[in-house]
Amino acid sequence: MTTRDEVFRAEARTALEVAARASLRAPSVFNTQPWTWRLTGDVLELSSDPARRLGVTDAEGRLLLLSCGGALHHAQVSLAAAGWHADVQRLPEEQRPDLLARVKVTKPSEPDVEAELLAAAISRRRTDRRAFGDRPVPEEILTRLRRLVEACGAYLHVVPDERVPELAISVDQAADANYFDPAHRGELTGWTHRPAWTGDGVPPSTVVQPSQRRVPVRNFLPDGSSGLLPGADHDEGATFVIIFGTTDHPVDLLRGGEAMSALLLGATADGLASAPISEAVEVAWPRRLLSRLLSGIGEPYLIVRLGYVEEPDEVPPTPRRSPSDVIFIED
Repeated sequence: MTTRDEVFRAEARTALEVAARASLRAPSVFNTQPWTWRLTGDVLELSSDPARRLGVTDAEGRLLLLSCGGALHHAQVSLAAAGWHADVQRLPEEQRPDLLARVKVTKPSEPDVEAELLAAAISRRRTDRRAFGDRPVPEEILTRLRRLVEACGAYLHVVPDERVPELAISVDQAADANYFDPAHRGELTGWTHRPAWTGDGVPPSTVVQPSQRRVPVRNFLPDGSSGLLPGADHDEGATFVIIFGTTDHPVDLLRGGEAMSALLLGATADGLASAPISEAVEVAWPRRLLSRLLSGIGEPYLIVRLGYVEEPDEVPPTPRRSPSDVIFIED
């Protein structure tokens, strides 16, 4: 006869596998999806995949940790929405630096209403690089997004309109540094011209042609290949926010990635379009310019552009890796 404990463990194991699958939709730099999951019994482990770290663009591995943090948060949202309470240990073993988190379901609970809203947004969220219109982002939405970010252990700074030109300078200078670096251009080309079977990278169908913006948008196709039309607007109503923390220690960057996921899913749930902007945190000296926007009180992790798109068509989804290549299940 099957015992109650065996039933619980089987149900918990299924919930953890579903959570790992939900994490496949998490955003990542250049859509590298640099993580793997291992499910052993009723314990789910998240590890980074060093082979997928961008050696030039992300030489310090900061964006890899942010990306993995996004996958971790997606998994947590899935569990909470399904009515499971989970214990999360971050960086649980010092001797295994690639092991980033261990997730264990501890008990069933009532489905979390807020988590349900975020989980429903996972399949709808897109990085929308098109120009946003002049409709402003309401203050009450920004307040909700700030609360979501802070619940993950990070902070959110809304860049005042009068300081957006400073933000634009930091992004533009970083973009120039990357553009004139042959190694960076080679890495960019490698991740924007991926074979379809890999299920990763940034396909031309999701990027936009260069256009006038308040803050520059990365040119993913510097060879002149065509992408999406940017639209007739120029981000007049866009809000630019910076996710930041107190240090750049690995655990804080991981939490910063969780906050990124919370922000993007929350924005989607509230009907906003969003687009992470990472150029200014990829290069050390533009990152220092960002620190000035934070008045020196924090370490910038990521810029995110928020707003409303007037275009009726949705941005196509980016490809995702096969679960069998990312999730490893042991009996």
